[in-house]
Order: sequence, then C-alpha cells, then structure tokens
Amino acid sequence: MSAGNAFRRRYGASPLHLLLVLASFALAAYAGLRLFAGNTLGVAVWFVGAALLHDLVLLPLYSVTDRAAQVLFTRGPGGTGRSGPRVSVNYVRVPAFVSGVLLLVWWPLVLGRVEHYTAATALPADGFLGRWLLITAALFAASAAVLVVRTRRLHRAHRRARSATK
Repeated sequence: MSAGNAFRRRYGASPLHLLLVLASFALAAYAGLRLFAGNTLGVAVWFVGAALLHDLVLLPLYSVTDRAAQVLFTRGPGGTGRSGPRVSVNYVRVPAFVSGVLLLVWWPLVLGRVEHYTAATALPADGFLGRWLLITAALFAASAAVLVVRTRRLHRAHRRARSATK
C-alpha cells in the first residue's frame, strides 16, 4: 500500500484537502485578527448576536418552514398520506437559500438603510429591493422550470416502462 493511500484511508481525504483546510483556517485566523484589531468589543457582540439570532430565531423558523414544505410536497393524490409521487423539496430550498444569502449580504441596501451609500459611491441606492425581488422571482421560476422538465421526463419514462411491460 502506498503512502498516499494510507494517508487517504487514515485521514479520509487527499493531502490536498488537508492543505486547503489548513490554508482556509489560516486565512480565517488572519481575517479575525485584522477584524478584532479595530473594534474588539463591537465584533465580539456582533458574533454573539449573530449566533443567538441564528440559533434562537432563524434555525427554528427555517426548520418549521422546511418541514411544512416536505409535508406539502409529499402528499398523495387524495391530499393525505404519502402514497403519491415524492417531489424533492430542494426545488424550494435552493432558490430560497440563494435568495436568503443575497438578502443577508445586501440587506442594508435592499431595505434602504444606508444613507451614506450614494455619497461614498456616487451611485443611487434605490433599486436594490426591486432587483432582489426580480432575482428571487427568477430563481424560483428557474427552479420551477427544472421541476416541470424533470417531472415530465419521469412521467414519460414511467409510461414507456408500463407500455413495455404490457
């Protein structure tokens, strides 16, 4: 057995993976040290607040929403039970996640909470809400289109299989 295979078996991934993980930790440590150099208390309060907001508010909220979507998409033809075709909830999860990340990154501009943006960039601060809504609508529309195409292909394959067995 070669040294590379022994390392992969023991570590679980290639040495390149370990190198990239260590490099990302080093970059995160560097960024953290640079960030704490300016306003240590403010950064610490932001991190604790973000963790509390996520764990106490957002995690239960999107867990309940995800469970509701699973129940909604796995109902049978009669409206109850799980005897009908199972549709992946990822067609809702993925566009919702991408839209949420975009909102998280751009929320001050989307909500119009940045007065100094125009002064600092000489660009208008309006229009971010409309763009975010259009991007969100486009994400869900693309996801719905992919769902329709895949569902049609699945139904065609089932019809071919049924006609071949008859």
